[in-house]
Amino acid sequence: MPKKTFVGKVISDKMQKTVVVAVEMPKKDPMYGKMVRNTRKFKAHNEINAVIGNTVTIEESKPISRFKNWVVKEIN
Repeated sequence: MPKKTFVGKVISDKMQKTVVVAVEMPKKDPMYGKMVRNTRKFKAHNEINAVIGNTVTIEESKPISRFKNWVVKEIN
């Protein structure tokens, strides 16, 4: 089974080897049919030195710590 991947923007790099990535997930409102933008934040392991403002691809991985189970795969 393929791993989940998301594309998002780095919004924090203050931790060591960890970045916070904001991923926009548009959903359709069930009643009105309008597209609504939902944003989720993921903590991702950062070995390739992504910094604030970079657009990155993150991939699901085994748990690295309590809140980290994503890895930065590439900087887009």
